[in-house]
Amino acid sequence: MTRASAAPAVADAPTSVRLDLWLWAARFFRTRSIARQAVENGKVAIGGERPKPSRAVRVGDALRIERGEEAFEIEVMGLSDTRGPASVARLLYSESEASRQAREARLAELRAQRAGYSAPETRPDKRARRLIRALGDIDAS
Repeated sequence: MTRASAAPAVADAPTSVRLDLWLWAARFFRTRSIARQAVENGKVAIGGERPKPSRAVRVGDALRIERGEEAFEIEVMGLSDTRGPASVARLLYSESEASRQAREARLAELRAQRAGYSAPETRPDKRARRLIRALGDIDAS
């Protein structure tokens, strides 16, 4: 038996994964290229530093991820280079309690701002369209 053929059977547990690949597998971004762009644009930080998309992520790393109006402060709990169901993706990280509360408070604030607005139920009729056009003409003069 040669040394090469006696390779130990090790589970497919990587010790590190590319950052953009991990963000995609953990379902923070829909595609890997969107994850790469977010990292390049400074929306992702590891330990307070701005990484490259190819940076290796390891268990225990602290990440800050900005996605739209949301900001996540998480700790990497597991590694994966394949995208699975959301229930499995949630096991790859743990979000800090302060981060979760800040995110929920921000979302509640945004909902409260939109609460006063209600979209019209139907299209404007002929008379309403004429009034809208007339109001637009006031600004032109």
